[in-house]
Amino acid sequence: MQQTEMIKKAKEIIDVFNPGVQFNIMEVCGSHTMAISKFGLRQILPKNIRLISGPGCPVCVTAQNEIDSIIELSNKNVVIATFGDLIRVPGSKSSLQQQRAAGKEIKVFYSPLDALKYAEENPTKEVVFLGIGFETTIPTVAVTIKEAKKKNIKNYSVYCLHKTMPEALRVLLEEGSKVQGFLLPGHVSAITGSKIYEFIPKEFGVGGVISGFEAMDILMSIIMLLKNYKNSSIEIQYKRVVREEGNVKAQKIIEEIFEPCDSTWRGLGKIKGSGLKMKDKYKDFDAAVKFDIKPIGEEFEIKGCRCGDVLKGSIYPNECPLFGNVCTPENPVGPCMVSSEGSCAAFYKYGA
Repeated sequence: MQQTEMIKKAKEIIDVFNPGVQFNIMEVCGSHTMAISKFGLRQILPKNIRLISGPGCPVCVTAQNEIDSIIELSNKNVVIATFGDLIRVPGSKSSLQQQRAAGKEIKVFYSPLDALKYAEENPTKEVVFLGIGFETTIPTVAVTIKEAKKKNIKNYSVYCLHKTMPEALRVLLEEGSKVQGFLLPGHVSAITGSKIYEFIPKEFGVGGVISGFEAMDILMSIIMLLKNYKNSSIEIQYKRVVREEGNVKAQKIIEEIFEPCDSTWRGLGKIKGSGLKMKDKYKDFDAAVKFDIKPIGEEFEIKGCRCGDVLKGSIYPNECPLFGNVCTPENPVGPCMVSSEGSCAAFYKYGA
């Protein structure tokens, strides 16, 4: 009951915002996407305050030709170690789920450390961990690489498809996105801190609030954005977890193992400096080098799928002609319907 009253109070404050002003707010975290849909926040906001989803799901932004390269890798004599969300993402001809059904060794792990342990316990098997994720998961993957080198575990490697968020936000704004405020990711920002977003108000006049994940966290973050829409800044609502400087130890382990590189994002194309690759010292654990893995062909979208437009915030999921008809959680056409952080999955589960 208390939370209902708090949401009602927050709505009253939001209603004070000038109803003649259109305000577009983009969340760039898959967990926020799910929370917004779960709590029905779009339905309680005034019509002039529009919540749209961005490139916040790491599985979803992985390029289609990279998915195909992963499936091709599974045909080699290796064990593919991955987080669960990636299993059902369709490639152009198959998926890891279908590959496993065909007898390929595809194993789901909840932690890259478990994958490393599996490799250590099975020294005759080549284990390739699929490194997909933003700054939240990168430190734990970095730890496994450092540990593998320390223990001389030669049958463990990582196919690094990690991405970093700030560069993608810059591209969205440079390409003319009508976003006027960002709900910035809480988990990512716990690692990075808030300073990496300072270019957003300085260069583009757009504000951002690092938000928690409860209904009141998100509503209060929206209020903070609205109050400062004429004087844009970066603020932290999620102060119980996020500090301005972030997690310095985690940042150091990332910097020790990885260095920036260009990376291709579904819907956004190739973005300079938005990915990570292993430093020369750790090249022995780079699966792309070890198995000569390259993206298959040019980046493309499966015919009819508009995941790329959803990830740019150009359309809502239910505006895709395949949504809920051809494309469902049981028969996903694109990754946004597969991932537990995908916008299409959120819209399908909780309604538009």
